[in-house]
Order: sequence, then structure tokens, then C-alpha cells
Amino acid sequence: MNTFNIHEAKTHLSRLIEDAANGEPFIIAKAGKPLVKVSALTAPEDKTPSRIGFMAGEFEVPDDFDQMGAETIENTFYDQS
Repeated sequence: MNTFNIHEAKTHLSRLIEDAANGEPFIIAKAGKPLVKVSALTAPEDKTPSRIGFMAGEFEVPDDFDQMGAETIENTFYDQS
């Protein structure tokens, strides 16, 4: 595993990160003393939840669902009695 001082790591950071992502971790040192180890993360498989259609066939939406309760709402807010 290679060790780089902070200045060298800053100068070549893009290349070093690319190497680490490809499986070549490295160590950053300050005054010759190792400070951190940089290595690639293993990301979990990207699983997209399949929520659309998960209740297909469980119920029916009435054709007039956008008008349901309209009379009650109208009476509640606009009743002039």
C-alpha cells in the first residue's frame, strides 16, 4: 500500500481517488506519520422499490370520485340557513 504526504496527496488527489476506487487503497501521512487510509466504498446494490401498482386489483375507484361528498361540503361551507 502506497503512502503519500499531504502535499503530494493534494497535488494528485484525482488520480489517487480513481486508483482507490479501482481497488488500490493508499495512506495519507503528515510528517511521516500515517493519518488516514483511503479505500473504495462498497455500495449496496441499487434497489428501486416497486411501489407503483402494489395494490392493483385490491379496490375500485368510482367514476365520480372527484365529486364524492360535494353536496355535503357545499352544505357545510355555503349553507345560508
